[in-house]
Amino acid sequence: MASFGAYRIIEENGQSGGQFTRLTLDDLDPGDVVIRSHYSSVNYKDALAATGTGKVIRRFPCVGGIDVSGVVVSSSDARFQAGDEVVATSYGMGVSHDGGFAEYVRLPADWVVPLPQGLTLFEAMALGTAGFTAALSIHRMEQNGLTPACGRVIVTGATGGVASLAIAMLAKRGYQVTALTGKDGEHEYLTSLGATEILSRHQLVMGTRPLEKTLWAGAVDSVGGETLGWLTRCMQQNGVIASFGNASGIELHTTVMPFILRGVCLLGIDTAATQMTMRREIWQRMATDLRTDKLSSVAHIVPFDKLDDVFHPLLEGKLSGRAVIQFSAAIV
Repeated sequence: MASFGAYRIIEENGQSGGQFTRLTLDDLDPGDVVIRSHYSSVNYKDALAATGTGKVIRRFPCVGGIDVSGVVVSSSDARFQAGDEVVATSYGMGVSHDGGFAEYVRLPADWVVPLPQGLTLFEAMALGTAGFTAALSIHRMEQNGLTPACGRVIVTGATGGVASLAIAMLAKRGYQVTALTGKDGEHEYLTSLGATEILSRHQLVMGTRPLEKTLWAGAVDSVGGETLGWLTRCMQQNGVIASFGNASGIELHTTVMPFILRGVCLLGIDTAATQMTMRREIWQRMATDLRTDKLSSVAHIVPFDKLDDVFHPLLEGKLSGRAVIQFSAAIV
């Protein structure tokens, strides 16, 4: 096989960053399944790795990209055959194992999921790791008793990739969704996704009491920090919070009161360690009852050779929704 394009994270003189390069299959980490990439996506972790802003790469060099969708070229595992459409997210992709920012990807078979019927390869990456995180959050919350009849659900950091998809999925399920955002110019976008109420972060009064007025039956939180502390104080009885982000900081200041007096449940959402049985179930839900028709509003296509243009806007909070990276294999 001839060489192919890839975006590799390297380290020189103690500084890390990404660069385009040419590789062959022999340059990639070992794996059972070789995939011709059609789409990948840009996640916050990808931007941290590519710019050297965050120390997320566990070894250098490493092809970036924590997810990919495409078509199997070859497989030494009987579960996959040449021509199969597949998707892969997280595990060690783009962190400790060569990832999805390459025209060809080689992965362990245990990391690969058959593309669920009802999703296209583009839709799979319009969802990607962000959609998987949103769907897993909703799934875990519903396992802990959340239903649309329980009351309002708030989504913080609402214009981000995970949050945007969470709003659309929750609305599809019949939930009354409140979007919390610091971007006052994005209200129309959030309403189009299904938010029935929008709160401005700049006007939010969080209070300081151990328990505040009950407001939310559920919360999908990408922010952490002070916002997550506030959420714990204003959840309804048996309210459920799904936490997966730390955009506002890693500290959590609260008390035991919400947990022992209101039965609040705080769920940590770790997509990388999700077992394959659950992983397939979540992808199946994204193709069925959590399937949203808002992906064209949430996602926009970026050609592979323009990948570098996405990272800094994403880190600076200037990018709404999802950037889907398109490879030449997907261009008809």
